[in-house]
Amino acid sequence: MRFDVVTLFPGMFPGYLGQSLLNKAIERSLVEVHVHDIRQWTRNKHQKVDDRPFGGGPGMVLCVEPVVECVESIRKQGAQPGHAVLLTPQGRRLNQCVVEELAQQPRLILLCGRYEGFDQRVIDILQPDEVSIGDYVLNGGEVAAMVVIDAVIRLIPGVLGHADSNQDDSFSTGNRLLEFAQYTRPREYRGLSVPPILLTGNHEEIARWRREQSYEKTRHRRADLLDGRAREDGARERKEQA
Repeated sequence: MRFDVVTLFPGMFPGYLGQSLLNKAIERSLVEVHVHDIRQWTRNKHQKVDDRPFGGGPGMVLCVEPVVECVESIRKQGAQPGHAVLLTPQGRRLNQCVVEELAQQPRLILLCGRYEGFDQRVIDILQPDEVSIGDYVLNGGEVAAMVVIDAVIRLIPGVLGHADSNQDDSFSTGNRLLEFAQYTRPREYRGLSVPPILLTGNHEEIARWRREQSYEKTRHRRADLLDGRAREDGARERKEQA
């Protein structure tokens, strides 16, 4: 899968791209990430990419020409034109369903805004998929782009060490429950012990215990995630254990 990041601050990305699973996925040619500096598509000697908003108001707005021409140019660099995603607080909320949808695209072009945002004509011309990572405002879209990349690559076959590693993740398809608690060695630390059920080797009982833990955690922390069926399943689990 290919990601193209369109940004004013390409220097934010080398450290991120050189670490952890993403770096390994790039080295194994499972993922490509190309970072493009919008300033390379400016038409003035000072590489100016923003200007004051018409009608007045505070801040600066990213100009339409360099952004549109940047995207049009990089689209010609690959076999696929790419699905443009504009990171903005005004977009649809990023959740696991949206991540799974984006992961079906062979190429994503991530537009990172700054200042007061993009000239509206960027949106009118490029018709990007507007996505928000939450109801808050960041200094720019770069961190949001990293969030999208991090979430999407987990769904690319071969990126995770185990093929089933993402199956029990909170919010994954078919799983409306938060993930159960996990433990590893040592068995006891500062008076806190690993639950005995996890040491029995009884995989059926362990699976049942984990489902119950997931249900209880979700009921206490995110009851809004529980639909009628999930509540019935949780009640049945508790009854069976009684």
